[in-house]
Amino acid sequence: MRALASATVFALVEQAGVALALTLTSPDLGPGGRIADEQAFDGADCPGRNVSPALLWSDVPAGTRSFAVAMVDPDALSAGGFWHWWVYDLPSDATGLKKGAGSGAGLPVGAAEGRNDFGPIGYGGPCPPKGQPHHYAITVYALDIDRLGPASTASTATFDAAVRAHALAKATLVGVFAR
Repeated sequence: MRALASATVFALVEQAGVALALTLTSPDLGPGGRIADEQAFDGADCPGRNVSPALLWSDVPAGTRSFAVAMVDPDALSAGGFWHWWVYDLPSDATGLKKGAGSGAGLPVGAAEGRNDFGPIGYGGPCPPKGQPHHYAITVYALDIDRLGPASTASTATFDAAVRAHALAKATLVGVFAR
């Protein structure tokens, strides 16, 4: 098993001349590491069980009032990448998401998920074309607002714009999946 420390990525964002650090880790994947089959999509001839990875974050900047998480495949041909998961309105005292939280059952009270690009609301694991490995960027955002509030049926572009308008800091893990 990869060491948890190897899954750490630091992202710095400038705000009023002060760099803010946010750390994102996962016991289920490492940066650039292979994503497990169980985390892959469970349809369209993909081998997975659609289990979202456990995520842990720390070094939260002062002023954080909520969090959002997104998982995007930037290698997909669609503009803006293929969105596999987005979660928002995670409370400011949250320190992560449990493995499988993408089913909705393990989310903190008040948190919500949006519609992924497969169509359903919630987590939709990796499922790239056969023989074409893809990268998957999982990003946590520390936000300056209590409730981001887009409807779960809002477009990913709406979610992305809202997150970017309120982000104090972000941290990203990148995994790879192929079939």
